[in-house]
Amino acid sequence: MSAEPGRAAPPLSIGPGAVVLDRLWAVVMSRRDADPAVSHSARLLSRGMAKVAQKFGEEAVECLIEAVAGNREALVAESADVLYHLLVVWVSAGVSPDEVWAELKRREGVSGIAEKASRAKTLPVALGVQTTKIP
Repeated sequence: MSAEPGRAAPPLSIGPGAVVLDRLWAVVMSRRDADPAVSHSARLLSRGMAKVAQKFGEEAVECLIEAVAGNREALVAESADVLYHLLVVWVSAGVSPDEVWAELKRREGVSGIAEKASRAKTLPVALGVQTTKIP
């Protein structure tokens, strides 16, 4: 089902999207010890978190470019890339989808402004660089 321009279509149902992400996460997990010469996931994971995070950031920027440009089909494709690379980040960091789903459930029904105010105002120090979150 397609939505009118500027409006998102409602989800087809409540769950299959998370199921697909759970399955894809399991595939990425299973590739951790695979041969990097034959598995894209294994190749990314073998390069370490800094490279995994860099690739996720690159894909996120490409997704945003397509969103701003109004390229709907490209936005959908880039969004899939972002989700895949986010799962690679999770695997590299030892985070399971269930942890993220639990955090989303915890936030459900809480005002976005109140929830955001409850979080720390600074990002953790990464690679020796201290940054603050954008308000």
